[in-house]
Order: sequence, then structure tokens, then C-alpha cells
Amino acid sequence: MPKIYEYLGFVFFFYANEHLPIHVHISIGEFESKIELIYENGLLKELVVQSVKGRNPLSESDLKLAMKFVKKYHQGIVDKWTTFFVLNKKVKCERINEKL
Repeated sequence: MPKIYEYLGFVFFFYANEHLPIHVHISIGEFESKIELIYENGLLKELVVQSVKGRNPLSESDLKLAMKFVKKYHQGIVDKWTTFFVLNKKVKCERINEKL
């Protein structure tokens, strides 16, 4: 389970056996949600929130902040996805401390 970002108590990560579309899991405490990144013609078109089976979803306010983070760092998420799932290399977790 590669952890890719930490941000103000949030953990952004992939599970090791992921599937397309590109997506990232976000947890804070015992809550977890998943955000899919939908691209069209190489541009981020949409973020789609999904629930995670067996987990309580992020609160509305936490989800809003997580979505804002994913919008800002979407290219880094895609790069880390490619590095891990396509190139089969380890990815480093980045700690982001600046508020969005």
C-alpha cells in the first residue's frame, strides 16, 4: 500500500492491486473515500468520488478539502500511479504542509 501524500492529517494512497481508472484513496482517522481522476484529451475533466466498501466515507468538509488537494496535485498523483503500476518502481511519500 504505497502512501503518496500526507496533508494535514489526510493520507493519500494506492492499494497495491489497483485498477483503472486512475484513482487515489484518502483516509483520515477511520474514514476513507476514493477519488477517480477522469481525463479527456490529456486534461483533467472530472473528479468522481466513490465510497470504499466496509469503510465510513469522509465527512463533507473533509471530502471538500481532499478534492481541492487532488485538483491541485493531480499531475503528481498520475506520475506516482505511473511510477508504481506501470514502471513497477517504489514511490516516495510527500508531506505537504502548506494550506490550500
